[in-house]
Parts: sequence; structure tokens; C-alpha cells
Amino acid sequence: MHKTINVKNKIKFICLLLLLSGNIKAQKNYTQYVDPMIGTGGHGHTYPGAVLPHGMVQLSPDTRLEGWDGCSGYHYSDDFIYGFTHTHLSGTGCSDYGDILLMPMNGTPSPDNKIYGSKFSHSNEKATAGYYSVKLDDDNILAELTTTTRAGFHKYTFTSAGAAHIILDLKHRDEVIESSIKMINDHTVVGLRRSKAWANDQYVYFVIEFSVPFKTADIWKDEKALTDGRDEHGKNLKAYFSFDKKMVMVKVALSGVSIEGAQRNLAKELPGWDFEKVKTDAKNVWNAELSKIDVNSNDNKQLRTFYTALYHTMIVPNINMDVDKQYRGRDNQIHVAKDFSNYSVFSLWDTYRGAHPLYTIIDQKRTLDYIKSFLAQYKEGGRLPVWELSGCETDCMIGYHSVPVIVDAYMKGINQFDTKLALEAMKKSATWD
Repeated sequence: MHKTINVKNKIKFICLLLLLSGNIKAQKNYTQYVDPMIGTGGHGHTYPGAVLPHGMVQLSPDTRLEGWDGCSGYHYSDDFIYGFTHTHLSGTGCSDYGDILLMPMNGTPSPDNKIYGSKFSHSNEKATAGYYSVKLDDDNILAELTTTTRAGFHKYTFTSAGAAHIILDLKHRDEVIESSIKMINDHTVVGLRRSKAWANDQYVYFVIEFSVPFKTADIWKDEKALTDGRDEHGKNLKAYFSFDKKMVMVKVALSGVSIEGAQRNLAKELPGWDFEKVKTDAKNVWNAELSKIDVNSNDNKQLRTFYTALYHTMIVPNINMDVDKQYRGRDNQIHVAKDFSNYSVFSLWDTYRGAHPLYTIIDQKRTLDYIKSFLAQYKEGGRLPVWELSGCETDCMIGYHSVPVIVDAYMKGINQFDTKLALEAMKKSATWD
């Protein structure tokens, strides 16, 4: 009887130690070691803006419109910001994304990005996991950005006299196939940007909500101001919204499916206007994600290198479905991801050696979702992904690197997928002409 009590006490003591160690780990601030500026210079092709782990929205400044070192939209050597867009690629060798540009300004609204854009200095710029801010020097405007998985959250603080304006530019960067802007009321705007670049047919539906009603607004079509434009379609659409407030917040949710999908995403993920709470929530999500590998060192430079590298493995692949699990597939049709989360941006020839084997160790759930996303693409498009982007196959690089990703996961016990279908798909990839 005495021994039984001792065993119970030992179990209770061990459980208490585990609980305490868990609490200590949960309270550790891993984000202090993440520096999103790493990789934004040289040929790194990364971006510094706000994103959640594997988030569908990557809200970041665009400083470069073209060129190999403009793939992410941002380069550290630049000193001019064109605006803040909601999709970005990290570490790629080709350009795409940069969708749905917003930019605050004072003075006379203009569709010219050299006028609505602004000079900036790195000394007035801050980037952490899930948050970005910068002072726009031309009009002394403070821009702050944070995000949920499917929605971006902007906070603009104006200091100059006169009306405050926010520009919406759907022409920015890639070739536009079609676009639309519709003003629902004096604080809500919806629309579509369908574009062609590395992904040959990318759909981005959006809903924009302002924290205060705009006093005046109009649409530019083909660089010409319309008379009270409220519902327009075309290939070159821009708009401006004017406010008499010194602080304006903006919420922007995206969907690859429909405007209604974007509206549902916004209602679910970002119903309120508490910017600081969303910023804190983003930090907490990142701390939980980064805690999957707990490294201790007295060398903060080594910790910065490690956790920033880990952070960069966790911003892609990206979730590619709405909150109701609808997504646009490789066949350009709308599907429902019934038993998995659908992902996009599979840079497989880059990632099959190191990143995906890491995911099998620290992120088995997403690994299974990645493979189910592969198989969904096979059923919808006839092939496993080679270098898939936004539901489109770019056919970038040689080989069929989705195969070792599937096999590696299977050999490690991550095998809760249709193995018969996977074998069929792998055979087809291996014998593709």
C-alpha cells in the first residue's frame, strides 16, 4: 500500500513538472529572434510584411515592379514604396502575386504610382513575425500592417492637414485578364482581379471594409477619372477613397472562389476593429508555431539565424481555400476540400530535399494535407504538381519531385491517404513524356 502511494505521488510530481515546463515553453518569445528583413537584400527574394503560418494573405510593401530581384515585390536597396499588396512569393526565381494594392496619400488623388507612392527610410521601418510598419516620408503617414490567415488589416495614421486618401490599384504588376470594382456602400468595396504571370490564370476576389465611411470616392478606368464611378469592369481599374479622419483602418479579405467567399472569410476571421488584438494574436500564433523546435543558446545571432530560417519554412506552402473549404482547382472549377485543407505554392524541386522532410517531423498534419492536395490536383488536372502556383501548373524546372515527398511521408507512417490513387499518380508522373 505504501509503494502504491509513492508511485501515485511520483506520477503527480512528474505531471506537475511537465505542466510547468509546458507553461515555461508556452511563455517563451520565439518571435524576438525572427527578422523578416533577412533575405530581402542580395538575391534572397524574401518579403518583410505580415503573414501567419502558411497564410493565404501575405500583406507586404512593394518597392520593385520588375526584374529578377523584384520577385517578392520588395528589395532592401530600394527607398520607394508603391503600395501594400496582399499576396507575395518568398524565395522564388520568378515573379508573380502582388495583388490588390492599397496606398494612403495626401494631396490630390492620382492613379500614377509615382505620385501616390512614397519615399521611405529603413530607420522608420519595423518588421516582426505577423506585423510590419513604416513611415511614408512624402506625406508623413504611419502605415501598420497585420493579418489573419485570409485577411489583411491596415492601420493608417495621417498627420498632414487636408483630406486623407487611400488608393486602390488593380493594374499593379502583372498582366490583368479582367478586373472589377464595385462600391457596395460608403465603407465597403468588392471586386475581382484576374491576372496572368507565372500562374497563367489567377483569380483573386476581394472585399474591402473601411473603419470609417469615405466622404468621396471615384474610379479611374484606363487612367481616366469617371463621373461617379461605382461599378466598373475592365483591365485597368483604380480607385480612390477620401476621408476626413486622421486614422483609418482597412480590412481586406481574399478568395479564389467568389466575392461571397471573401465576405465569409472576413466575417469569420476579422469581424472587429481591434488592431492591437489581431497583432497580438498573430504573435501568439507564431510563437506556438516556432515552439515546435526549441533551441537554447547564449548567442542571439545564432538564434536569429535559426528562427528566421524556420520562419521562412513556415510561410509556405499557403492555405488555398475559403473558411467553408471551397477552393478553385487545377481544372478552374470550384471544389470542396472535404477531409483535408487545400494548399498551394508547391516549389517542389526546391523543397523536396529539406523542407518537406522537416515537415514530416514537425508538421505531420500539414504534410498529410499537402499530399491530399497533390492528389486533388492529380484528379482535377491529370498530373501531380511540378511547380504549382495558385491552382495553376507553371511547369517550372524538370523532374517529378512530388513523388519523393509522398514516399518519404509514407515511409515515416504518414499514410492516411488514398495509397492506390497515389501509386497511380506517381507512375503517371514517372512515365510522363
